[in-house]
This record gives sequence, structure tokens and C-alpha cells, in this order.
Amino acid sequence: MMKVSRFWIGAAVLTMVVFASAALASGHGDARPMKKGILLVAFGSSEASAQVSFANIDKRVKEAYPGIPVRWAYTSYIIREKLAKQGQLLDSPEVALAKMQDEKFTHVAVQSLHTIGGAEYHDLRRTVGAFKMMGGFERVILGYPLMSTQEDMQRIVAAIIKTIPKERQKDEAVVLMGHGTHHPSNAFYAALMFQLQLKDPNIFVGTVEGYPDVGLIQELMLKKEIKKAYLMPFMSVAGDHAKNDMAGAEDDSWMSILTKAGIECVPVLKGTAEYDEFVDIWVSHIDGPLSHF
Repeated sequence: MMKVSRFWIGAAVLTMVVFASAALASGHGDARPMKKGILLVAFGSSEASAQVSFANIDKRVKEAYPGIPVRWAYTSYIIREKLAKQGQLLDSPEVALAKMQDEKFTHVAVQSLHTIGGAEYHDLRRTVGAFKMMGGFERVILGYPLMSTQEDMQRIVAAIIKTIPKERQKDEAVVLMGHGTHHPSNAFYAALMFQLQLKDPNIFVGTVEGYPDVGLIQELMLKKEIKKAYLMPFMSVAGDHAKNDMAGAEDDSWMSILTKAGIECVPVLKGTAEYDEFVDIWVSHIDGPLSHF
């Protein structure tokens, strides 16, 4: 496996070097007029219903930065393959940046649309770093994901409280489902729940693949004798995880597990990127890279 991984890494680097060499050979090394661009990079989703989230991000970014071209890329190879079979071609970040070089962009703000700075985000950092070393752009800078700083955390807490269903009563719970990761940045989820509970002790944050898990969330709610909970995805899109892992009919879905424990569940199938309150945080992170151009 290690040999295969090194082979593909080497192939990727070689491909990018070829693109850079071609760019320099075609005159990109000479002084050029500034041409700014924004590359939005998401994990991606093959769920048609999830595209409303990306459409909202696209709209808000173009409103905030009129006149700057916007491009998209998905980090998930599996999602790109699924979409390709449906006739939808989405670029990887590497291909998208190479195309932007070919289009003579000189300054590119790469904005992560991930929720935390996990493995996908750090892979993207390496990609952006490689393009920096190649010199095809005058400047290429990566913006932070949604939840990166204490200021972000405060804005997210306010956004969550604002977007909770209005009919929810104070003795009823709100359970947010994050993706979770084995990456150290998974600690953001527990930190978010702590800060949320300072404002509202019946808001909980769990993850599908990390900590806290649904078992702990269930235990905490039963101790409080909570009888009803609103389940909301803490992911940019209400895709497969929200529809199946959170609100699905299978025995291992969060709704099934909590219902069996005697807690009535009301799923809310809207990703965070459907709410302007969250999208505006991502959009504000583009200011960092653009301020250096």
C-alpha cells in the first residue's frame, strides 16, 4: 500500500510540475495584469437535493465579491466519480487550479467549504502549497474552514440558536449531527457543545464518526428526562448522512436509536449552507486571502 501511495503522490506532483512548466513556457513568467479568482472547494455531494446548499454559497460569494470569477472543486474522488456517471463533471482541486493557471489567473483565493480543519482540509493545504512552490500564480492563498477560531465559534453558536425551529420548547432538545473524524480537529465538536450549552443546556452536538457519539448524547438526554428532540445536520449539506444516518428508517440511525429510548424525534433536513447565517462565515473567510492581493 505504501508503494502505491507514493506512486500516486509522485504522479500528482509530476502532473502539477508539467502544468507549471507549460504555463511558464507560454509566457506566464512575464509581468501580467492582475486577474483575481476564487476557487470554492467542498467535499461534495451526489445528492440532488443537497445542491441547494452549494447554490446558496455560490450566490452569496458572487454577491459579496462581484466581478471576481468563481470556480468550484470537490475533494471527494468517490463523489466526483458518482457525478461523472450521471454526466456531471466536477474538478478536483488540483485540476481546478491547473485550469485557472491556463486561464491566466494571477491571484487565487482558495476557500475551503469544510466544517472543520480535518484531513480533507489538510490535504487541500498541501495542494495549495504545491501550487505556491511551482510559481504558476503570483499569489494563491487558502481560506479557513467554517469553524477555525473562537470568533467563528461564537458566530456559529449564534447561528445555531437563530436557526432552531421556532416551535421547539425549552424542555425539548436540539441534537446536531456532525460528521466527525479521527483527525485531532474532531475536538471542535465537543468544544462547540460546551459553548452552546452555556447558552442553552438542551442543545447537544454529536458525530457520526467521532466524539461525542450518539450513545453519549442519548445518555445525557435520558439523564435530563428529555422526551422530544429536533435532529439537525451540522454539515453543509443535508446529504446521505442526514437522510440515512440521522433520519433513516434503519435500526442504527440516530432517529431509530433515540426513538427506541423513548425520545420523540423530529428531523430537520437542511444543511448549514442553506442558512445565510452559516454561509456568511465562510464568505467572510475569503476576505483574508483577498486582503493580501
